[in-house]
Amino acid sequence: MGKTPLANALLTDAQLGQPEPTFPLELALCESCSLVQITESVPPEQMFRDYAYFSSFSETMLEHARTLTGKLIASRKLNADSLVVEVASNDGYLLQNYHKAGIPVLGVEPAENIARVARGKGIETVSEFFGIELASILADEGRKADVIHAHNVLAHVPDLNGVVAGFHELLKDDGVVVVEAPYVKDLIDHVEFDTIYHEHLCYFSLTALDELFLRNGLIIVDAERVAIHGGTLRITAQIAHPNSHMERTAPVQKLIDEEALWRVSTFQAYHPFVSKVAELKQQLTTFVRQLKSENKRVAVYGASAKGSTLLNYFGLGADELDYVVDRSTVKQGRYTPGTKLKIFAPEKLVEDKPDYVLLLTWNFADEILRQQQSYRELGGKFIIPLPEVKVA
Repeated sequence: MGKTPLANALLTDAQLGQPEPTFPLELALCESCSLVQITESVPPEQMFRDYAYFSSFSETMLEHARTLTGKLIASRKLNADSLVVEVASNDGYLLQNYHKAGIPVLGVEPAENIARVARGKGIETVSEFFGIELASILADEGRKADVIHAHNVLAHVPDLNGVVAGFHELLKDDGVVVVEAPYVKDLIDHVEFDTIYHEHLCYFSLTALDELFLRNGLIIVDAERVAIHGGTLRITAQIAHPNSHMERTAPVQKLIDEEALWRVSTFQAYHPFVSKVAELKQQLTTFVRQLKSENKRVAVYGASAKGSTLLNYFGLGADELDYVVDRSTVKQGRYTPGTKLKIFAPEKLVEDKPDYVLLLTWNFADEILRQQQSYRELGGKFIIPLPEVKVA
């Protein structure tokens, strides 16, 4: 996919005239373990110490977290004697549900600017990268977890074995780790190429995760596909005790069998994806440039990482697009990486009345279309780019 800037490296006014670092963005498949991954690793310190993504700005994410935590509180019988740890806990959007229920929590969030926000909500947060070293320190302090959450983080870490070994070290004997990660089958089927950026080192199948967890003494006891983020795989794992004779459950075996049928470890399974992305690029760029030739004004909704991939790879920028809006107050006033489009609050759509808005955070389309009803009633239209171009 060429060389692109870091997807969340939003620019300030002072940085506009400075050169932006770019890195190769290539996707590869390991035919041995079925892991799909990018080939260039950018140091985590460069991407995550000062981070612009706050989960609490999304109502969809907040509701997703409320539902999941409610289920776990009931099923695991969590109480004031329990401990829930979240790896990459962001601004406390998930842990706050346990905290309000009187259940002790601990967040691990390397981005200090985000950790401060979580602490302001009463969420104890350690500003470190999670791995076997940190897990050992916490375990030695007697802080073993009944539940470990790791949502949309496993794809971001260069040392997968170190992180999963950390899960094993930090879990109580009967504890569970709940992991959510973008599912590679949804990426392929729904042409979600914009999920590919430097923060996402890996793109998981259950086959790959099963091997990874078993290697580190954990067994996946449940697996399900959930719709959030355009298609997510949620797994639940426990410590694989030597004498427990634990076997794969029916949901886990069923999904692994399905992956074998679509040949998860072969290049042939991924070839159609390449041509579909090329077709989508032709459709979207032709449509947007046609609108521009008709003197239509096109804005953008969502200063997201996936949006950065789409704009930079498709070559859409200031020649075709006027500006970007985003609900995150942290992003407003800054500029998109590579394309250097200024970011405003969503209220600008009603004030400015662009003819069309390219919806780059299409994974939250229902939520955003509801929020922007006033703009739509003025005649404004949204362009939803994936999995095929359509106007809403």
